[in-house]
Amino acid sequence: MRTAYTSDQIRSAELALMARLPEGTLMDRAAAGLAAVCAHLLAGSCGRVYGSRVALLIGSGDNGGDALYAGARLARRGARVEAVLAGSRTHEGGLAALRAAGGRAHPYDAARARELLAGADLVMDGLVGIGGSGALREPYATLAELTAETGGLVVAVDVPSGVDASSGRVEGPAVRAHLTVTFGAYKAGLLVDPGAAHAGAVEPVDIGLGPFLPDPEVAALTADDVADLLPRPGAESDKYRRGVVGIAAGSDTYTGAAVLSVGGAVRAGAGMVRFASSAEPVRLVRARWPEAVTTVLDPSLVLKSSLDEVGRVQAWVLGPGLGTGPEAHAVARAVLSTGVPVLVDADGLTLVAKDRTLLRRAAPTVLTPHAGELSRLLGVPRERIEAGRLEHVRRAAAELGATVLLKGSTTLVAEEHRPVRVNTTGTPWLATGGTGDVLSGIAGALLAAGLTGYDAASCAAYVHGLAARTAAGGGAAGRGQAPIAALDVAEALPEALRTL
Repeated sequence: MRTAYTSDQIRSAELALMARLPEGTLMDRAAAGLAAVCAHLLAGSCGRVYGSRVALLIGSGDNGGDALYAGARLARRGARVEAVLAGSRTHEGGLAALRAAGGRAHPYDAARARELLAGADLVMDGLVGIGGSGALREPYATLAELTAETGGLVVAVDVPSGVDASSGRVEGPAVRAHLTVTFGAYKAGLLVDPGAAHAGAVEPVDIGLGPFLPDPEVAALTADDVADLLPRPGAESDKYRRGVVGIAAGSDTYTGAAVLSVGGAVRAGAGMVRFASSAEPVRLVRARWPEAVTTVLDPSLVLKSSLDEVGRVQAWVLGPGLGTGPEAHAVARAVLSTGVPVLVDADGLTLVAKDRTLLRRAAPTVLTPHAGELSRLLGVPRERIEAGRLEHVRRAAAELGATVLLKGSTTLVAEEHRPVRVNTTGTPWLATGGTGDVLSGIAGALLAAGLTGYDAASCAAYVHGLAARTAAGGGAAGRGQAPIAALDVAEALPEALRTL
């Protein structure tokens, strides 16, 4: 599992470590790791380090010193290294080391900086480190914008300038790096958008912080973690032991959502799927997924909050395409009145946002909103949700008493008193209608199999993204991939699961 930390946690660990080391050791370790990564990049892009052109953007903080010492190491290997000194002060030892190695340094001048960056093979961003917050001030803001014009690789030192290391917030111009070399441990803001999008690939450098780090604020499951958590049938398994999931979804207006949610559950390995809805969605689900056991709901029984006609289930999925009228509200109340775990998605979230009393239940609840739905649940503008995803998913989990999966390019899973889990297995091609319905079915199947809400949501997000990449083909960043439809994701689940 990859773990990530806030700026305060990292600084506390650094202070504890520095108290046990000779002065300057930590910066030397960081600079050595940074220089090694940059040398590897230059060897790949230019064929060698010798003769390559490296531009350093240097701010007032310690990561400016890291960049200067790393630049000195590259200069000693024959790189032509020039630094733009943009801060009110400069790390004296690092500057002396750069000059002693043959590197050059210039006070900030916009025209000269533009020219230097335009001709660089590699630009090292050492403007602002983990202590930065809020919008970049000048001249840092201008330099951040200029990095977008370089034809070379942009490498951020510890965290891209303009990205809040703890939250991933970006306010105004920020460096968009090809790669971020981060020291000691992942910073939470490097794993969560919009910060993750600015960080590019993240390369950690070990500087010895491990023994001094506290419990993480953020974590990301690896393939091995998911493989360990996923339920697998044994010799004595039957369909009931593998988990029976009920799905209350679809309406005469939105029939497709039901088909997709059921498909996600079937392909994710549910022992049995019981589907309950009105006549038209039931007809379509029967036609596409004959494995599902279907029930046409009797409106008179639903209005009495009774789902006895559906049969026994171990978890429910509520909401995809359900509608938001009185009958849908009655279905929601009936489902949420049961004593089993319930995943609430789509129209179910709208119903819950209108009537919070629906969430007064003892059994586990998983909510799977996108930013707009979370905006309605919390009464917060969508723009604020997008700008501070970590903050708001944590707030939602605490305020609503539920596990909350916030969908997005980096999907977040929050539960009170637990690290927020980040999932990055998806592809931009997932941004198409119906994929969230498939996700609801996957998570519902895992809930029915006995996983906790926290683990079911986390594993479902991972597997959902993996299936999307499998269906689209090509690389994880969208290169070489083809468009996919939601049903393609469901159909790719068995192949994706085989890799775990």
